[in-house]
Amino acid sequence: MYANKFGRFMLGLYSRKTATACGGLQSTATACGGLQSTAGRSGFSWTAVCKQRTLWLQRSACLNTRQNTVPCQVSARSASQTTVDPDEVRRFQSLASKWWDQQGEFAALHAMNDLRVPFIRDNLLNVHRVRHPGKPLRGLRILDVGCGGGLLTEPLGRLGANVLGIDPVADSIGTAQLHSSIDPDLCERVCYRASTLEELAAEEDEAEEEQGAGQFDAVVASEVVEHLADLETFAFCCNQVLKLGGSLFITTINKTNLSYALGIVVAEQLLRIVPSGTHDWDKFISPVELERLLESNGFSVQSVQGMLYNPVSGAWSWTDSTAINYALHAVKVRDDPHAEQAGGSSPHPEDHHAAATHG
Repeated sequence: MYANKFGRFMLGLYSRKTATACGGLQSTATACGGLQSTAGRSGFSWTAVCKQRTLWLQRSACLNTRQNTVPCQVSARSASQTTVDPDEVRRFQSLASKWWDQQGEFAALHAMNDLRVPFIRDNLLNVHRVRHPGKPLRGLRILDVGCGGGLLTEPLGRLGANVLGIDPVADSIGTAQLHSSIDPDLCERVCYRASTLEELAAEEDEAEEEQGAGQFDAVVASEVVEHLADLETFAFCCNQVLKLGGSLFITTINKTNLSYALGIVVAEQLLRIVPSGTHDWDKFISPVELERLLESNGFSVQSVQGMLYNPVSGAWSWTDSTAINYALHAVKVRDDPHAEQAGGSSPHPEDHHAAATHG
């Protein structure tokens, strides 16, 4: 009954405001990471990334004599700042056994794979020209940040990539390991760790002393950034673990009046299809803000594309509007987030095009 009412409500809003309504329900589900099925409840994996706050001035002083060499150790940054939200961790701890229930709380995340997997695959193939028929991502190392039960990790592994999924919720990692173990095709390509991004970044710092650069070809953070308290630290850590020229993929929710109306007022307070308090509108971020943040941390944003969720069919589609949900692809263009880019140009200037419709 609630599903039918909500479907009619959303379609009515859609007729009054172009390209927003159906995506709005997704907003109801994304803010805690979890997208909704028609009558399901929401939640997504993890919000913990980079618990140490970047001391930018200290880092700049450390790096003023180097170019593309060893970054300052993470230990040089403040340990008093963290983006790990204990409430989020507890929430997903309670859902750790439900990741692979395709009709449950994570139903819409399962459906989102129809968009986000091709989005990652196609953009990586545009960057890496080598082709491997049948396993197009073979030879690439991908980090799935906030992997939860491995909903996105597994399909990337099946495309041939070597994927590391990390999440601070140990029970979610256990669920992911158990599920992937039944598929022999994944055994050598997919692995999981109960870890945060800042812990991995600290390890990458040590590895860079010997190897000279980040170790991943791509970092994926799908339905994660809207949970973070410190996005600058998140972007800094992503820069550290990525190779120069590596890709960062983000899916998240825009910060608009519509996302507040549909994601909090409708979903939580009126229809109660997600628990009250699931969403924090202040943590949402617009594509413009996110692009500015990433470019100040050594990235060049290549594309931004709106995503639309239909609560009646439970399917996702691409849209020109980023008013509710959107996907972003960026490329790491420098190791030092504070070094000025010569001429302010990207190594792929012909590819740089952020979507013009940010709301």
